[in-house]
Amino acid sequence: MEPKDKFFSTKKTLNVKGQLINLTHPSVMGILNVTPDSFYDGNKYTCEQSLLRQVEKMIEEGAIIIDVGAYSSRPGATHISEEEEAKRVRKALQAITQSFPEVILSIDTFRASIAKLAVEEGASIVNDISGGALDQKMFKTVAALKVPYVLMHMRGTPQNMLQHTHYDNLLVEMITYFQKKVYQLMQWGVKDIIIDPGFGFAKTVTQNYKILKNLNYLQVLQLPILIGISRKSMIYKMLGRGPAEALNGTSVLNTLGLMKGASILRVHDVREAIEAITLVKSTFN
Repeated sequence: MEPKDKFFSTKKTLNVKGQLINLTHPSVMGILNVTPDSFYDGNKYTCEQSLLRQVEKMIEEGAIIIDVGAYSSRPGATHISEEEEAKRVRKALQAITQSFPEVILSIDTFRASIAKLAVEEGASIVNDISGGALDQKMFKTVAALKVPYVLMHMRGTPQNMLQHTHYDNLLVEMITYFQKKVYQLMQWGVKDIIIDPGFGFAKTVTQNYKILKNLNYLQVLQLPILIGISRKSMIYKMLGRGPAEALNGTSVLNTLGLMKGASILRVHDVREAIEAITLVKSTFN
């Protein structure tokens, strides 16, 4: 099969509050961390003015979805209470929905109660790093909320996930994990599922590149694939730099991900991701 046959070959859609999003053309999800300790942009958007400026910038640059996260999931991040996460989420979502009522918002959380709160405050997608493993109520809650769900692959918790990087067969185990979880979600009645291989979550740098190289294998699941590579350590450790110097590397790996079938790019830098999509589409369409 030629690359052009793989790229944008399968029609993919998401029903977001009655609005049909066509992922035949890949889309960009902009990252908005309202945390003081995220690995790259911690403490940048904890005040309303800076938060709204960043949302406006990402929308203008072409982001279809804004993903709001109030719990840092970087390796070894400090655990915060449900109450603190709820406080951050409510404040951010109320500000965004008041200024940008038409924007599609996603909530980055592993807690079912936070997912419910966020949807009540205007979010319409749930992005769960734990794939339901850290809150047994998550699948039932997402089904009741009738929103799309991003199902990510991870082991352990953000605090200990780097202790869980041993796999007998990484790709087979990931596909088995997704098949099991997708079946469970469908049994609950969740209709729109996006899969995320979870780059950096319970994976070594070498394992991350193995997943990226073989990302097209996940197409066997016949679901949209989201990749979150933006400025991660798999880039800057390989280059001997830091997150602030990982934009070019991010663009390179996002391009490779698009060529391997990614439908959504989750990024800090929207304009560069849009450019990658435009250029790859021009090459293979």
